[in-house]
Amino acid sequence: MSKSESVFGIHSVSALLQHAPERALELFVQKDRDDPAIQEIVKAARQAGVRPQFCQRKTLDDRVQEGTHQGVLLIVTPGRVYQENDLPELAQKAGQKALFLVLDQVTDPHNLGACLRTADAAAVTAVIVPKDRAASLNATVRKVASGAAEIVPLVTATNLARAIRILKDEGVWVTGTAGEATATLYENKFIGPVALVMGAEGAGMRRLTRELCDDLIAIPLAGTVSSLNVSVAAGVCLFEVVRQRNAAK
Repeated sequence: MSKSESVFGIHSVSALLQHAPERALELFVQKDRDDPAIQEIVKAARQAGVRPQFCQRKTLDDRVQEGTHQGVLLIVTPGRVYQENDLPELAQKAGQKALFLVLDQVTDPHNLGACLRTADAAAVTAVIVPKDRAASLNATVRKVASGAAEIVPLVTATNLARAIRILKDEGVWVTGTAGEATATLYENKFIGPVALVMGAEGAGMRRLTRELCDDLIAIPLAGTVSSLNVSVAAGVCLFEVVRQRNAAK
């Protein structure tokens, strides 16, 4: 495992300094950036005991090969790695409000980042991804997640089927999304702990993943497109769960 990670972008750096300042090691700031957001980052870094290093933009450009650094780069210690054996604790701690998002074969880091951002907004307990054939938590994911990657637990499952079985053993109802499902999202009643399973565009969920779901639902589409981007679909489904839970209060 790497001894350090890079986090860049104003939202991502701000979120990490706010939620896990003890992980901060080095902060690089573009010399000619002095807007309020950058000033707040510099202030937070100093409070965390990190002295900002002001540098030319090219220094940041060289360090950030993919994505936009927005004039700030933070070097941090690696965050906590969540695995299948952490799921019982996460489920029990969340209780009846547990809400998991399971992503099967989502390989695009931009989609994973967008899903994490949506998951944070919907107060998701954790996002679960398989170890293989899936996007991992890298700098691009963190940037797209806009700070959510530092807040929402990302569980990397060596065996996704086993992870789903663990959720079921903890009393979590597992609902999969499939375009051909006869029941729709809005007909479904989300009661108690819930896990939503989303497959990649085109390929969808793998056979075993689908078979482990307690039920399947489809998002009704009125236009000509046959499917939604996975991050958009995740947002639609997650906020339907949130809507139902709020209505039941």
